[in-house]
Amino acid sequence: MPASLTGKKLGVLLSTPPASANFQPVLALIHAAIDAGVTVYFYCIDEAVHCVHTPEVQALKARGVHLFGCAYGAHEHHVTVDDAAAFSGLTVVSDIIANTDRFVSFN
Repeated sequence: MPASLTGKKLGVLLSTPPASANFQPVLALIHAAIDAGVTVYFYCIDEAVHCVHTPEVQALKARGVHLFGCAYGAHEHHVTVDDAAAFSGLTVVSDIIANTDRFVSFN
């Protein structure tokens, strides 16, 4: 019998834009994690700040994903800083790494 993942925490970092080949696999991973009862912390950095306002990522947020966007990256890439995500700095990435059971990065 497989161990339950309920209550586990997953951190996901994405640094590429929505057109990247990594975008759909990240979405699939996060959906699978949510379905398994995992709490997900998703941080969009660099060009991935363009993902924050996509309907796909906002749907993840609606499902309970803790969504973060890099405030510096948003400024550099002219992405609106609003309540679509919690825009923050790299300290939050450090906290996610330190406080999750698993952390994965897609570049």
